[in-house]
Amino acid sequence: MNDLSNRLMSLSESETLVMSQKSAELKAQGVDVINLSVGEPDFATPNHIKEAAKKAIDDNFSFYSPVTGFLDLRKAISEKLKTENNLTYAPDQIVCSNGAKQSICNVILAMVNEGDEVIIPAPYWVSYPEMVKLAEGTPVVINAGIDQDFKITAAQLEEAITPKTKAIILCSPSNPTGSVYSKSELKSLADVLAKHPNVYVISDEIYEHINYIGKHESIAQFEELKDRMIIVNGVSKCYAMTGWRIGWMAAPKAIASACSKLQGQYTSGPCSISQKASLAAYIGSQEDVEKMRQAFERRKELTFKLLSEIDGLETNNPEGAFYLFPKCSSYFGKSHKGKTIADSADLAIYLLQEGHVACVAGNAFGAPDHLRLSYATSDENLVEAVKRIKEALGKLN
Repeated sequence: MNDLSNRLMSLSESETLVMSQKSAELKAQGVDVINLSVGEPDFATPNHIKEAAKKAIDDNFSFYSPVTGFLDLRKAISEKLKTENNLTYAPDQIVCSNGAKQSICNVILAMVNEGDEVIIPAPYWVSYPEMVKLAEGTPVVINAGIDQDFKITAAQLEEAITPKTKAIILCSPSNPTGSVYSKSELKSLADVLAKHPNVYVISDEIYEHINYIGKHESIAQFEELKDRMIIVNGVSKCYAMTGWRIGWMAAPKAIASACSKLQGQYTSGPCSISQKASLAAYIGSQEDVEKMRQAFERRKELTFKLLSEIDGLETNNPEGAFYLFPKCSSYFGKSHKGKTIADSADLAIYLLQEGHVACVAGNAFGAPDHLRLSYATSDENLVEAVKRIKEALGKLN
């Protein structure tokens, strides 16, 4: 079909959503599928947040909000940044959007021109390169393997920067690997970026509160980057609010204004009720956030231990998010029932069909030797899922 734009034709489908759909289709056929492909908490949104949404409906918050979001929410985000991260951003430097995904896309579309290069460490979240392509920019991928805990080095960053480099997208804690950059590692990257004042930093911190090292470190803490620092965050992961669709960015005023201008033309402000729920999330008790974090950490240790017992899988022990990213290339070239596994995409389909476990191939994340498994599900599901994976892999020869 050649009626579609070149812009659309250049994009790939989101593999995470594709696998989730395939899993749902099998379930609809009555197959007992355990879905480890979905990047969302399995917890219900905390009650005090839901109550705030109900009150907002009763109070008739049913009209358009400002494009950048309600002022009380932006003030609460500003206060969160100050108290939790020791960062100063005024409410007019914050733009609320329909999820952190839109916030990232807003930034890229507002800043990147045709031919501009955007550095993306791999493994990366599936949408980063596609967003850069949408803006007619050029993704420049830096590969960081399991041997370096999936984290790029200062030397790699220095080598990747060219006169065309517009920005780098950093994600810590990481989707898909769960890796977390330490303060010293971030400082080494900041030192490189300090020598390149035209390079902006987009820091995706959506998994900030799902970390197992006690404290989140943001690259925004380094003063030399302040004038070109864009922080992206939201309520989806740590407050179990994926469907509420509220994310936000904090940036220099000129960039925030540019993103407001862009958003004003294609979505306007995000859902008014969701914003009032998000306000309650930020100003209310954080007890549920910690309970969920503890549950994720327990599940991570359980799943890591079980996966480590499978010969042929190489798994690191991540420090955040809710993913494991085992290296599975030792199974490439093996077969079962006449089907040969060529890559992680084949392996993911095989595990779905033979083991009835849905996970996502590493190809989509720029790491074709790996699989992404989300442990955002019950302990019982995780034990059974890894058992099925082990049995299915054992049939390959």
